[in-house]
Amino acid sequence: MPPTCPPALRIKKKRAHWSAQRATLGARTRRVGLSKFFVGYKKHSLRLWLSAYSQAVLLIPLSTWVAPAHLPEGYLLEASVRQCHGRLGWRPDIIVGDLAYIRQEVKKAIRQKYGVAVVTKMKPDMNLIDAFDTWNQMSCVQGEPLHWLDYDSSEQTHWFGPEAGAELCQHCWEASQCPREFAYPAQVHETLLGLLPLNTRAAQLLLNQVRCWIEPTQSYDKNRLGLKRMFLNSLRLAWTFSLLADAAVLLRARAMLATPAARGDRLRDLLPNQLHLPLED
Repeated sequence: MPPTCPPALRIKKKRAHWSAQRATLGARTRRVGLSKFFVGYKKHSLRLWLSAYSQAVLLIPLSTWVAPAHLPEGYLLEASVRQCHGRLGWRPDIIVGDLAYIRQEVKKAIRQKYGVAVVTKMKPDMNLIDAFDTWNQMSCVQGEPLHWLDYDSSEQTHWFGPEAGAELCQHCWEASQCPREFAYPAQVHETLLGLLPLNTRAAQLLLNQVRCWIEPTQSYDKNRLGLKRMFLNSLRLAWTFSLLADAAVLLRARAMLATPAARGDRLRDLLPNQLHLPLED
């Protein structure tokens, strides 16, 4: 709370009594000149990256929840996947999330019930399992790097092995007895392993090149629709406006997919381009 905060506002924060209905105190990303905390509501959306539109980054909302600000987004992720599966008869293969604020139990439930991989970076205070040297590198006990081979869905187990012609394996004193394939159950660490291990090229591309577009896309929609200029003092009203905003985004996406790009657009070269992700592994 800033030192310039008026006494009346400090009393409200201390008593947690707000004029906005069902508003709570929540944390936001730290920004210069802004308090770390705010009072209000949070909009949580599961968005789909439309690869069919290659002219710019295009994310559309599939499932949206508006909740008091203290409720983390990880508590609503399984419900979003369940909603997609029940209403659309479809579910995403991979969900890219924000760090590891999604609990391990939630990731495990989504993996087992729906066969969906939840990929997030590790929190700084998380411990690595023995096979991982860093969050994106595995090795055997002798130090030979391991890469992902396959996932056995019946056993819920990942298999890893060294690259063909690995240098250390040729001189390893255990080479004659080494199986050269190592199994690790997915539930040992849902963040490092899960359904898509973090040491795979696919996971690293998703975290380093896709995850960074989520916040800019949401901010772009918020600014374009003028939502920053609105003050909503009711959870029901906030949810109504959020659904209207999603409808506008969906209609805009439909128009962009149906209308060919204008050839004389001077700003076309400045737009972010859709990434080509060769996810072989």
